[in-house]
Amino acid sequence: MRIVTRPDFDGIVCAVLLFQTENIHTDILWVEPNEVQTGKALIKEGDIMANLPYSPNCSLWFDHHISNKPKKTFNGAFEIAPSAAGVVYKYYKKKKKLDNRYDELIFHTDIIDAADLNQDQVRYPENYPYIILSMTIKNDQYKDVPYWNRLVDLLTKENIDTILEDTQVKVRCNRVVEENTAYEKYLTQYTKNHENISITDFRSLDTIPHGNRFLIYSLFPESHTSVKIRFDGPEHKQVLLSIGKNIFNRTSHFNIGNLLSRFGGGGHDGAGGCTLNAHTADKDIEKILKILYQNKKDS
Repeated sequence: MRIVTRPDFDGIVCAVLLFQTENIHTDILWVEPNEVQTGKALIKEGDIMANLPYSPNCSLWFDHHISNKPKKTFNGAFEIAPSAAGVVYKYYKKKKKLDNRYDELIFHTDIIDAADLNQDQVRYPENYPYIILSMTIKNDQYKDVPYWNRLVDLLTKENIDTILEDTQVKVRCNRVVEENTAYEKYLTQYTKNHENISITDFRSLDTIPHGNRFLIYSLFPESHTSVKIRFDGPEHKQVLLSIGKNIFNRTSHFNIGNLLSRFGGGGHDGAGGCTLNAHTADKDIEKILKILYQNKKDS
């Protein structure tokens, strides 16, 4: 039996809960959603998937993304909810395998994954323990697998104050603060606003900057939606597209997850992503932007 989940805060918390409730003796398989959608990730019988698109090969599946809404019966649980971890938590509490020990962790996971944040939390995440911790989780060609595993172990055993004093965590939290300062400059330079859509294109950069994904909404408050474009790796064979609704300017009407599912991606009503072929990416992006500019509710 193996846990298969996504390397973000929600996925890590899913792993914490699954280790507490299932007989897991193997390493976590960390994968991104597009690896499941394209068949790149090898999902096997006995696998427990969480926070990822469904694979018929798995034995248990948990998710909350609207674009992944199941069409067939499956073992596990699906619900349109703030976080996948919340779905897992609810499932195992009903089975009496979990008590209220992780209530605080799930509360903050819901807030973070649903982007239910205020301006102060966005501009100064270092003042909010769970938020700054979540920002230390990044996927740079899977170089951070040991760190993700370490966080699962820490969140299983320790409280948040103790976790933030961990040497590795502290170094990464300090780095996040520095990156966010630099990221603001990159966003200002490489973002244009058109018809209330902020479009950030990092494809001209050799190194893609990282930073607070919600910062764009403070910098461009007039935009109801943000679009971020960058290459996936130095080979420039694929383009990564991320789209989100402004969490402070809620005037967008379409469902992002449903929109991006037409292009091989997916996500929530308010945020999602997809991977495009570099040769056809511009045409696909043009089609997507045309839909975004219309800002109509799904028919």
